[in-house]
Amino acid sequence: MTFSGSALDRVFLNIGPLTIYWYGVIIAISIISGLWLSMKEADRLGLKKDLFVDLVIFAIPVAVISARIYYVIFEWDQYVDGPWWGVFAIWEGGIAIHGALIGSVITAVIFARVKKISFWKLADIAAPGIILGQAIGRWGNFMNQEAHGGPVSEAAYNHFLHYLPNFISNQMVIEGVLYHPTFLYESLWNILGLAFLLILRRYNPRRGEVFLSYAIWYSIGRFFIEGMRTDSLYIFGSLRIAQIISILIFIIGVVIIIHRRKSGQANNKYNGEKIQ
Repeated sequence: MTFSGSALDRVFLNIGPLTIYWYGVIIAISIISGLWLSMKEADRLGLKKDLFVDLVIFAIPVAVISARIYYVIFEWDQYVDGPWWGVFAIWEGGIAIHGALIGSVITAVIFARVKKISFWKLADIAAPGIILGQAIGRWGNFMNQEAHGGPVSEAAYNHFLHYLPNFISNQMVIEGVLYHPTFLYESLWNILGLAFLLILRRYNPRRGEVFLSYAIWYSIGRFFIEGMRTDSLYIFGSLRIAQIISILIFIIGVVIIIHRRKSGQANNKYNGEKIQ
């Protein structure tokens, strides 16, 4: 099938020689939105809201660096024969969300130790904000016409994709081919995950289980959506890294929940307590 469509302008604003892209604007909105939700949750549980501002100040640069390192490691063939500065050329693209999450978790663990606060408390409070930020951030991929799936078949288009709003369909048409909007699938999955976490926290979950539920939920969706994408990072030629990581996170999340429940480490529930 051949499609036609006019793509949206990637540029948000030009100020003299400075060009601001929609991708950067959307990522900024995702960070602010996630921080806002985390601060509201912190206030609900009695934790100082400014603590999350401090955490984000450290976590964002670490997340960007770790996301880049993760990408370069698995795409090393692209950089080994190029100029040395190519590994730092993040403006040319090349970051991975799993790398960012790994860096953020490590930062949060260290931050919690320094502040003498339970990591699980921080993680539970942050989890809804994280998945909200991911849901919004995927629309940056939409503006860049990236992180999409393979070509849409005629059957898939006739059954459900013809219901897509025109602005999404048009943006997913590249050189006359309509591609699966996997950014949208993941964004919707994350929105459902946000609703799930917001409901879960109302049922007085054990400490750590909101965050672990986030990790499990996201991994399930990412595993299946990753199988549709055309820009996956691979290992051993044919194995998609994101799917392997998703399986590992799913298993680790389930094992930790079971272990903490059996060992009594997760017996403490919030019960409306004020966290100091």
